[in-house]
Amino acid sequence: MPSDPKDWIAISQLPGIGPATLGKLFRGKWTPKKLIADQDSQQATSSNIPRLNKLQKAQLHNYVMQRGPLWDSTQQLVEQLQLINVQCLLADDDAYPALLREAPDHPVMLFLQGNINALHLPMVSVVGSRNASAAGLRHAYQFSRALSAGGFVVTSGMALGIDGAAHQAAADLGLPTVAVMGTGSDRIYPRRHQKLSEKILETGGALITELLPGAGPLAAHFPRRNRIISGLSTGVLVVEAALKSGSLITARMALNQGREVFALPGSIDHPGSRGCHALIREGAVLVESVDHILDELSVMLGLLLRVSENIEAAGNQNEFQEGLSDIQNTILSAVDFSQTLLEEITIRMGSIDCQLQSNLVELELLGWIEATGGGYRRIR
Repeated sequence: MPSDPKDWIAISQLPGIGPATLGKLFRGKWTPKKLIADQDSQQATSSNIPRLNKLQKAQLHNYVMQRGPLWDSTQQLVEQLQLINVQCLLADDDAYPALLREAPDHPVMLFLQGNINALHLPMVSVVGSRNASAAGLRHAYQFSRALSAGGFVVTSGMALGIDGAAHQAAADLGLPTVAVMGTGSDRIYPRRHQKLSEKILETGGALITELLPGAGPLAAHFPRRNRIISGLSTGVLVVEAALKSGSLITARMALNQGREVFALPGSIDHPGSRGCHALIREGAVLVESVDHILDELSVMLGLLLRVSENIEAAGNQNEFQEGLSDIQNTILSAVDFSQTLLEEITIRMGSIDCQLQSNLVELELLGWIEATGGGYRRIR
């Protein structure tokens, strides 16, 4: 008989029950009724039976009798989840992501808002610094865009910096991306990513968390979030990371879970490169293009993916960006993601009468390009 999500929402609220204990109870099939029945049985002294303290026992007993504060709070949480269209996936549910279930510390519950099918497509996590450099944000966007176009679902933690750029790249292509939250489903953090979260849902992605509604962005929640990010993924790409950072925690969790870890090298003078360099020394795959990732993962997944083939499959988004004029799209296609000198852009435009300088300024104001010394570079 399938487990009842409501029972595990209730047990998770008991004082003193953390993720590890909840996992042990779930694997032992210790439902509330079974726990209470065995506490009162003659077998209660058995070391195999989890022991409840008086408060836990009283709360659980009242819950089984469908009364008391625990029953009431559980009912309220279930109603709240239904109100915001969030479903609860238990670890023994067929809809629970199979790869995540293989991780030894996988969560008992996943609360999902959005497209459940996105959890069953091959995923690659893209993670990195919240205080990313302009180059780091550009690389996160470029790699995530190419991975999305290549058939992977980009997964990240919806934080500022690298995470946000990764999700945005997939959403800009109209392709699914999965955001793993360090808060409850009812709280978007950071608040400035409210529109991004809406875009993720609009483009067939999903927002997931193991935390109950009402849970805020506590420091202890983010390592728990990170193990889900790595557990969902066939590989983890670290774009920029300090030596002591959540991104390195995610990468090392991925290594422990048997996932591939990829890292972008950078300048030895940049603090954000040091974490990536440390991972490379520890055995992470050094990547300079998305092909390096696809080459590693295509064998594992049985996919024959090349970036050049997939940009077309993504709807030729590089050729025409919605909301820009034909001339602006032509100019945008003449600007590389690396520095492009103004002279190069002029040569590529040829004899087209396009009021080049004014259109370049407008593209910069719209956030498509940024000015560099003597030229421009595309940033999305």
